Formats: sequence, C-alpha cells, structure tokens
Amino acid sequence: MSYVDEVYDRVVKQNPGEAEFHQAIKEVLDSLRLVIDANEEKYRKLGLLERLVEPERIISFRVPWVDDNGQVQVNKGYRVQFNSTIGPYKGGLRLHPSVNQGILKFLGFEQVFKNSLTGLPIGGGKGGSNFDPKGKSDREVMAFCQSFMTELSKYIGADQDVPAGDIGVGAREIGFLYGQYKRMTGLYEGVLTGKGLTYGGSLARTQATGYGLVYILDEMLKHNGKALAGKNVVISGSGNVAIYATEKARQLGARVIALSDSNGYIYDKDGIKLEVVKEIKEVRRGRIKEYADAVPTAVYTEGKGIWTIPCDIALPCATQNELNLDDAKALKANGCFAVAEGANMPSTREATDFFLESGMLFMPGKAANAGGVATSALEMSQNSQRLSWTFDEVDAKLHDIMVQIYAKAAAAAERYGVKGNYVAGANIAGFEKVVDAMMAQGIV
Repeated sequence: MSYVDEVYDRVVKQNPGEAEFHQAIKEVLDSLRLVIDANEEKYRKLGLLERLVEPERIISFRVPWVDDNGQVQVNKGYRVQFNSTIGPYKGGLRLHPSVNQGILKFLGFEQVFKNSLTGLPIGGGKGGSNFDPKGKSDREVMAFCQSFMTELSKYIGADQDVPAGDIGVGAREIGFLYGQYKRMTGLYEGVLTGKGLTYGGSLARTQATGYGLVYILDEMLKHNGKALAGKNVVISGSGNVAIYATEKARQLGARVIALSDSNGYIYDKDGIKLEVVKEIKEVRRGRIKEYADAVPTAVYTEGKGIWTIPCDIALPCATQNELNLDDAKALKANGCFAVAEGANMPSTREATDFFLESGMLFMPGKAANAGGVATSALEMSQNSQRLSWTFDEVDAKLHDIMVQIYAKAAAAAERYGVKGNYVAGANIAGFEKVVDAMMAQGIV
C-alpha cells in the first residue's frame, strides 16, 4: 500500500463519521501523489503526512446564553488550530446549525493550503458554533457572541490565532466578538479581521472574496484564450461572496443571470440587478425570492436546480458539496466551459473529476476563494503598522495576489506533467511551501 493510501486509511479510522474531512483529505492527497511518491522515503521517515493531516489543537467548549424570553440556551463552540508552520492560525468563524467538529476540520485543513498559496505568513485554522443567527434579535446575537468570545479569547491573539468571519458571521457579529475580546483581555490589537472601518478594519475586505474569485477566473480565462466580457454567468448563493462576485463580473463585462439561497433560485435573463439584491440581503436580511417581487423580468424557482440554467461560466459560492455529478453534467451539456469555486469545496469529488476529465476549465476553492483570507492578512498588516490603506491600494494588492496564485497553480501543474489541472497545481504549490517549512522546523 502506498504512503498516501496508508495515511488516508488512518484518517478514516481515527476520525469516524467525519465525511467532509475524509473527502478533503482524499482529494488533496490524491492530487499530491506525484510529489509524495517522489519523496516517499523522506516523508515517511519524518511522519510528514501524519503530521499534516492532524490538527495541532482542537478546542471545544459550551456556549451558554440567554434568549429574549429569559431562557438559557446552550450551543457548542469550536476552534480548530490546524497548522501554524508558516504563521499564526488564520481562518473564519462559522455560525450555522450544520457546524460540527468534522466540518471545521475539513475547512481548517483546506485553509492551510489556501493560506500558503497567498504567499503571506499565515497558518490555517477554522472555528464556529452550531448557533443559528437567522431570526435572532441583535441582543440575542450579542449575548451569544459575548459568551462565545469569553471562552475563545483564552486561545487567540494577534500573533497566535486571528479568526475572521465566515457563514453567519458578518460585520455585526465581528463587532460584538471584538468588543468582548477587548473587554476580556484589555488588548486593542488585530485579533479579528473583517472589523468595522472605525476600529481597525480594512477597506475592500467586504468585497475581497468575491472580487478575488473573479480576478483569478479572469486570469484563467485569459491564459486559455477566452474572455469574461459578454459571457453569461450563474452564481449560487446570495451572501457576501456571491454579491461581490456579481459586482466584479459585471464591471468586467459579464452578465450574471442567476443567484440563489437555501430556499431556491432566481433567474433574470436581462442580468441580475445588484442594487435590488443588496437591499434584500444586506439591508433587510431577506430571502432571494423577494427579488422576483421587485423585478418583473425575474423568475423564482423553489428548491435546487440553479445548475440547470444554460450559461458560459458557473461560480458555486454557497456551501460545501452543493454541486454534484448530475449538476456538473447539466452545466457541460448546457454550454458551460468554466467553473471557479467561491465557496469551500462546493463541488463533490465526482463533479470535480468530471470537470477535469471533460476538459472544462476548473479553479478549486483553495485558490479561487483565497481573496478573502489574503485581504484579512492585509488587514493584519495595517493593524500592526497602525495604518489604513485606501480602497484602491488594497484592491491592487488583492489583484496581484490572485494573479500570483493562478501563476503558482499553473506552474506547479505544468512542472508535474498535468498542465491545466489547477486542482493538482494549487494543492502542490500550497503543499510544497508548508512541507519545506515543516522540515526546516524539525519534529513539532
């Protein structure tokens, strides 16, 4: 049995019931076989893969809080500090009923490679809770966030672990979390990113993941003789990533014709009117079906099915495993030639394999959605220097980072004889940097 297969079997046995974690490990290790097989003796002796797939630390805790009826509620809280070889742990906090330790381990593992690809000195981590902020009052969200941070504050810091937002954690939640961290520690430091502009936040952070996704998509298309301008784009989700991917795609001349949420999707043949979506999602915190009430050209469809809409480019920006093999086949059959992932592992392994085998251009999430964490690291830099850069300065740095990520993934793929396979290329480029640092630092 190969070293890769041995380590994967070990992960499955030691982490039962954590399907997403198993999936992430297998996808990454399989794509790294060329590198690992060439260095098997050295890596095996150092237990390198065994260390790579095991989080350095997992913190699990209860989060008690009082709702508006005076009832005490209790949620589970987590922080997975996966790998700090190239810098302090960096990765979002997710508040969603689906959150469990296995999902956070998968996200933390992916984050290690994503952060490595940015070229910035940040390690990988992830955290969150099964608390659902939907339908909660501001006071209830504050009560939860304060209780959550009371415990988490013991394990994070500007040079130790710097969380950010993720699903369910926006500006409101970051504000409540930061206020409680400052209260608990007495420190005014860059311990969270995604902060408000009045207390250390960075311009362009809100737009960063969506903009970065489109920047690397545009770069991939250019290098393959295609253009974004004039193309029809379907985007799943209607949160932060989807909204700002829509905005940047429109700026570069594309037409976004569909968005979705967990209830269903809208299709607007004339192109999504972004100001309407922003009003619904960012101001009213409503559902995407309200778009059809405001725009006569739009059609709302309940349930799954957004990937059946004919398009040139698909950008899955909602959640993990939202796009399966049947969806991938439908996209191909309806003329889609390029897919870039705005979410973390939104395509199943079968869908990813289909994209690659069928010759479609495919950019995986660890490369395509790295713009958010890259700009978070730029926010950390501004905090450390007590500076605030302009929007254009941050946006230019973000664009350069995404162009470099494409170049690293493309070069690594070509170097190992799999030109155009950006899944393998991104994994190899991220892996090589982390592994070199791990070997340099000894057995830790």
